[in-house]
Amino acid sequence: MVDDSRRKVLAGARLRKLRTELGLSQSAMANELGISASYLNLVERNQRPVTAQLLIRLSENYAIDASSFAGDEDAQATAELEEIFSDPMFQADRVPRTEIRAALDTAPTLVAAMKRLYAAYSGVLEMRSGAAPGMAGERGDVAESSAANDVVEHVRNFLQQHNNHFPALDDAAEALSQEFAATGDGLFGAMEQRLLARHAIRVQIVPRRDLGTTLRHYDRHRRKLLISELVEPAGRTFQLAYQLGLLEAAPEIDAVAADVHLQGAQASRFVRITLANYYAAALMMPYQRFLAAAEELSYDVEALGMRFAASFEQVAHRLTTLARPTARGVPFFMIRVDNAGNVSKRFSSRAFPFTRFGGTCPRWNIHSTFRNPGRIEPQVIELPNGTRWFSIARTVRRVATPWDEPDAPFSVGLGCEIKYADRLVYAQGLNLKTAKPTEIGVNCRLCERPNCVQRSAPPLMRQLEVSENTRSMSPFGM
Repeated sequence: MVDDSRRKVLAGARLRKLRTELGLSQSAMANELGISASYLNLVERNQRPVTAQLLIRLSENYAIDASSFAGDEDAQATAELEEIFSDPMFQADRVPRTEIRAALDTAPTLVAAMKRLYAAYSGVLEMRSGAAPGMAGERGDVAESSAANDVVEHVRNFLQQHNNHFPALDDAAEALSQEFAATGDGLFGAMEQRLLARHAIRVQIVPRRDLGTTLRHYDRHRRKLLISELVEPAGRTFQLAYQLGLLEAAPEIDAVAADVHLQGAQASRFVRITLANYYAAALMMPYQRFLAAAEELSYDVEALGMRFAASFEQVAHRLTTLARPTARGVPFFMIRVDNAGNVSKRFSSRAFPFTRFGGTCPRWNIHSTFRNPGRIEPQVIELPNGTRWFSIARTVRRVATPWDEPDAPFSVGLGCEIKYADRLVYAQGLNLKTAKPTEIGVNCRLCERPNCVQRSAPPLMRQLEVSENTRSMSPFGM
């Protein structure tokens, strides 16, 4: 007999987050949904499930994707906490997954504070273990390193909370792109003329000997925007769009940045840079036109790049931002890694359980792409919780590499839940229902799959069993 209680959708944390983002009190939201405030309070505390009728009302009133409430607890937040508790410091007191989920539902502020504390602790350990003797003892250096890591993670979490979508920046960029379209000039030329006519800034492409490792520099005194010749055409266009964002979209950028709640000049600059980058991509690939093209081309990343004169990475990143309530695209996640497995970018419009510390699963073909540069490799992957995703991966490079310099390739992974895969050109001809998925984990510590030949660490949530008499595929018995 099937236990119906397992079918109940307990999504109190997501509902509370939605209400907070909308700036509504419980009584105000309850009134709009046609339910009592006391019932809404019970739903937010997971004392009552989210019913189908309530999902319909939420979708109708707030133009949300009802399926976002139909899963288990926030997989990304759960994975982050499980990763923290995989630290050897907590081995004496194993924290069960049920308690992690309970904390996320009942004490989200406390959880956020604990994550910040652990990030600071990790920064201290990294400084002490990674610096040479005599260099790691300066308290100021450790504090600055921890603060820098905290800023980056805080901004990443901020992007995730907003589904990597900022309507005010999209609207401002779309309006300016329409002005440029009316001129009949190409985007680069139109932006170059605007910088000169409105801001008295000249754009100059300069030899690499003049800028060295610097790719872009704005000289305030000489009113020149200098771009290295190593930057490829799509990157040059992006840099002009970025500069225009700082100059002309400052009110919109400042309004969004005010919600990040970080102190300090460096933190403020990092937030503004992140948002100006968002604006630049939106100017190169205006929301409505880009979404229409993505649907027309079945999300063919390279074809979209040709249409919008953008790089593979720029297009992949832009695809993660298509979360306008009235015009949504496929909810993608994106990740960028180097050939050592270090994660340098991660964005998501839907909660994919990225690892915060360490690398990703070696069974994911985002790593094997380095053996086949420039070729797109599709893959169906399955996480330990049974959820399936469809991903593609391809190597990219950020700038042209001179003969006398070492190549610095990255691999970009782009993926979505399996239910959206049939909208992608890369899944054409595949039977997604019968395709055998590659079983991957978030990372070795959090993966409970037994006998993985590539396991590098024992799993956190399973009992470690080591035998002197038996040797399995994994050195860590399970």
